[in-house]
Amino acid sequence: MKLTKKRKESLSKIDKDKAYSLQESSQLVKDITLTKFDASVDLSVRLGVDPRKANQMVRGTVSLPHGIGKSVTVLALVTPDKEEEAKAAGADYVGLDDYINQIQGGWTDIDVIITMPQIMPKIGRLGRVLGPRGLMPNPKSGTVTDNIGEAVTQVKAGKIDFKVDKYGIISSTIGRASFSDDKLFENATELLQTINRLKPSAAKGTYFKSVYISSTMSPGIKIDTKSIPGI
Repeated sequence: MKLTKKRKESLSKIDKDKAYSLQESSQLVKDITLTKFDASVDLSVRLGVDPRKANQMVRGTVSLPHGIGKSVTVLALVTPDKEEEAKAAGADYVGLDDYINQIQGGWTDIDVIITMPQIMPKIGRLGRVLGPRGLMPNPKSGTVTDNIGEAVTQVKAGKIDFKVDKYGIISSTIGRASFSDDKLFENATELLQTINRLKPSAAKGTYFKSVYISSTMSPGIKIDTKSIPGI
C-alpha cells in the first residue's frame, strides 16, 4: 500500500522500536495527528487473559476526568413515572414502546441506552439489533438501574464502558486531539488503572501485554507499561 505524504510525515516522528512513556506519548499523539477534523484519541490494550474463559473476562466502566470530548446521545427507556427524572438529567430521548418499535425498525441513532430492570424483558427481543452495535443495556455497565437520573448524568459527564474482545484487546476512546496532553494523560491513566483493578485472579503471567495510543488515521505509539502511574 502506497503511503501518503501525511502518513510518511507521521511515521517520521515515531521510533517504532521505542516504547514511550505515557506522558510522552500523550503529547506525541497530538503531534502526529494531521487530520483536518478533531480526531479521536484511542487506547488499545492487549491483556494477558483468555476471554473465552468466564473467569478471565474483563469488562467495566470508568468515568474519565475530562470526558471524551464528544456529546453522548442517550436514550432512556423508562416507565412514565421516571420520564421527568430522565429528562431533567439530560437524556436526549425518553419514552418506551414508541422507541422500542423504532429500534425494531432499525433506528439506532444513539450512543447509550439506559433502562430499568423491569423493562429488560421488553428489550431482550432487541438483542439482534442492539447487540452488534454495543448498545444493549447491561447491569454491569450501570445502564440497567432504577437510579435513572444518576445513570444519565454519569454517562453525559464522560462515563464509558469497556470490554475485552475475543483477542484479549480492550479498545477505547480517551479524548480528542484538541485536548491538552495533560488531559489525555489523565484520562489514559484513569482507564488503565481501572483495567488494572479488574485483573482476574485466574489471569497468570504478564497482565498488560502491550498498550498503544493513536488518533484517527495515525500510526500507533507503543507505551512503556512501566511508565503508567499506579500500575
